[in-house]
Amino acid sequence: MKLSDHAEEVAGFYARMLDHDYTTKEVFNHNFFHDWVKTMNEEERRTIKSLSKCDFQEMHQYFLKLSEERKNRTKEEKQKIKEENLQIQNEYGYCILDGHKQRIGNFRIEPPGLFRGRGNHPKMGMLKKRIMPEDVIINCSKDSKVPAPPKGHKWKEVRHDNSVTWLACWTENIQNNFKYIMLNPSSRLKGEKDWKKYETARCLHKVIDKIRADYRADFKHKEMRIRQRAVALYFIDKLALRAGNEKDEDEADTVGCCSLRYEHIKLHEELNGQPYVVEFDFLGKDSIRYQNSVSVPKRVFKNVKLFLKNKKENDDLFDRLNTSVLNQYLRELMDGLTAKVFRTYNASRTLEEQLERLTNPDDPPHAKLLAYNRANRAVAVLCNHQRSVPKSFAKSMENLQKKIDAKREQISEITTEAKQIKADYKNHKQTSKKVAYEKLKKRLASAKEALSKLQLQATDRDENKEIALSTSKLNYLDPRISVAWCKKYNVPIEKIFNRTQREKFQWAIDMATCDYKFLDVDSDRSTNKLKAEESDVEDMIDDED
Repeated sequence: MKLSDHAEEVAGFYARMLDHDYTTKEVFNHNFFHDWVKTMNEEERRTIKSLSKCDFQEMHQYFLKLSEERKNRTKEEKQKIKEENLQIQNEYGYCILDGHKQRIGNFRIEPPGLFRGRGNHPKMGMLKKRIMPEDVIINCSKDSKVPAPPKGHKWKEVRHDNSVTWLACWTENIQNNFKYIMLNPSSRLKGEKDWKKYETARCLHKVIDKIRADYRADFKHKEMRIRQRAVALYFIDKLALRAGNEKDEDEADTVGCCSLRYEHIKLHEELNGQPYVVEFDFLGKDSIRYQNSVSVPKRVFKNVKLFLKNKKENDDLFDRLNTSVLNQYLRELMDGLTAKVFRTYNASRTLEEQLERLTNPDDPPHAKLLAYNRANRAVAVLCNHQRSVPKSFAKSMENLQKKIDAKREQISEITTEAKQIKADYKNHKQTSKKVAYEKLKKRLASAKEALSKLQLQATDRDENKEIALSTSKLNYLDPRISVAWCKKYNVPIEKIFNRTQREKFQWAIDMATCDYKFLDVDSDRSTNKLKAEESDVEDMIDDED
């Protein structure tokens, strides 16, 4: 049947996703159908009663055809689109901040579609509505030119608030969260914020021993609330758990340390030869499952056992503690201290210590890269940065194995040929045979090095298949550790950071020397300052002229 425009558009959102796992999930389908019905006219509602009886295949094929056409665009068509996007970028992608031209992050508002969420989010499949100019708040200087809204529309509001860093904001309809247009991660303001974040984490190193001694002493405190705070802080410090916040009923049931419940914890006097084991099993941020069995000090074990006594499913483990109380206490211990600072500190410290342990200065570059990724992987495991095995993993490993087999065969052929030429040279002492043999030796060495690279690549790829390395690299690891490591061991920075990451961490690339140490604040006392910006508005105008 022919649908009305709005109903057809929303049906198209679903049709695009037919080959995705989401459309096999009951919650996704229920939420989609519920919102789709709202967009239908009376006749459509009378006719369409069940999603299972709707056939979206024709629409799905149409979108597949469009996708194929996009892939098959000519070089000229792609270049034209690139130039058009660059023109839009130049018009909307920059702002003036404190007299300096700065790049804006993603200045495009997300189009309407179906909400996906992470894990088994209860709102998956709901309709993300189109954002109109009347929904958007603009934030700019009083003396600046306010960007014009689309013809026939007006902005919800124009503000002049210089105490915040966002340039525009609106409220999305799924979770009623604010969405912002911010500066690009490579901007000076963002770089300064990053630098301060890691400097705060370094400051924690000065007081971490006292904090640990204090919370260990509090394991035996007479007040139950103090004991609970001490054990929670132990978990946050040692396991890099997030603090956790209370959730509404219509939000995903994700938890952190302070919101752990009875059903998330199991205690074992002994497990796999380890004494006093606490077994965790819960959904963390983005509905990523956290499963971990940890041997803890006897006093921690006894306290957790006490906290669980006379409790049942849905009861809080820490019933006398919440995130606000914990954060207030942390601020008293050190200015700016939060659970996230512990996470940043322990992640960066782990990377630095692992790099020191795993890196062999005499290794070839590809072996050093494997050492770096293994150090990064240790951090990702600590922070529970998991991912699903990519769909292309099996195929890519199969292709890599074919390359390895082909390289082994090549080495075998070269070795056989070299032995034959060597034997001929012994018999006839011909100079040409000696020259040919030397060439084969070089080819053999080159082939063996290539095989070694492929084998390390296969090992690295296999070890990474369920680990997300980029999350910790972007958010928790002081980039100066990686920059210093690259400079110390002559590894190109491009091998560690991609282009976007290099732009984001340009301040660290400029600042860090090969002697930088995250745990030693004296290692960079003379260089620990942000590079002054060289261009101002006048320079920018001159450049444009």
